[in-house]
Amino acid sequence: MKTDRILSIDRFRGLAILMMVLANYMGGVNLIPAWLKHAPDTGLTIIDLIAPFFIFAIGLTFGLSFQRRLAREGAFKTYSQFFTRYLAIIGLGAIISAGETAFGVNPSGIDWGVLQAIGMAGLLTLAVIRLPSPYRWVIGVGILVVYQILLDNFWLDVVVRSPHGGLFGSLGWAAMLILGTALADLFHAKGRLNKAFPWVILGILGAGIALAFLSPISKHRVSASYVLVSLAASGLLFLLFHWLTTKVAWRGRFLVAWGKNPLVLYFLHYFIIGIFFLPGIPGIYQEAAWWLILLEMAVLIGGISAVAYWLDRKNIVIAL
Repeated sequence: MKTDRILSIDRFRGLAILMMVLANYMGGVNLIPAWLKHAPDTGLTIIDLIAPFFIFAIGLTFGLSFQRRLAREGAFKTYSQFFTRYLAIIGLGAIISAGETAFGVNPSGIDWGVLQAIGMAGLLTLAVIRLPSPYRWVIGVGILVVYQILLDNFWLDVVVRSPHGGLFGSLGWAAMLILGTALADLFHAKGRLNKAFPWVILGILGAGIALAFLSPISKHRVSASYVLVSLAASGLLFLLFHWLTTKVAWRGRFLVAWGKNPLVLYFLHYFIIGIFFLPGIPGIYQEAAWWLILLEMAVLIGGISAVAYWLDRKNIVIAL
């Protein structure tokens, strides 16, 4: 398995966090068209794929990072570190969600956001990460099947009303991450297994499209079809990034800088968006004109990029 840093993963992760930042800004602006926001329930927009991009990026390095730390520090310290990391992500997400609810950004009143979904997915994946890939394939699919049955028969109303599916929807995100770690094993392998990586992704895409006739694609429901289609879309986009990196010698330093400290940059973007939102003047943010929207997006991306480049130049990587 590869042990050196893989720049294509940094670039892919950088794209994911960049798109998350832009999506969070655009979500509150009235002039932004619907196709650049989350689908209201069933359906799929490019914005609905952003969280899966980030989940997939986590899956690409989860197993490698765990195994390196396990060899260096032993099982107890490794599990403790990973458990603390994802618990902290849940806690930080809860603080952000509570702030959004307090300022009326979250109309549902349910304090559950993307970081809580990622944190719960990470904790559930931690429980199975040492199992061989075939077991994780079975567990990931099994969780997805059980979750879809429960969703269809008991949980639909509460899941749809909850941001990112709420606590119950975490099972869908966990299935995505567990399957992502199994896909990552194919990518990091050598020989036939590595060559099977794109074909398995295409198989997952086909399964997701076929399943959509029984279970609508829905990010809000974290439906099984959504999990499979978005997982495959993430894999295909990553393959493009990896090809550009290895075959075309694409430097992509901008995305590498964003990809090295994703959580720091994610938190920073809330402070910058808050500058536009907190004055409570609709014309500054919610009802902003196009010229102001573009200016604010330039300030948002420019300010975060400056921090990302500074951290990169200083070789600072801040991880939970």
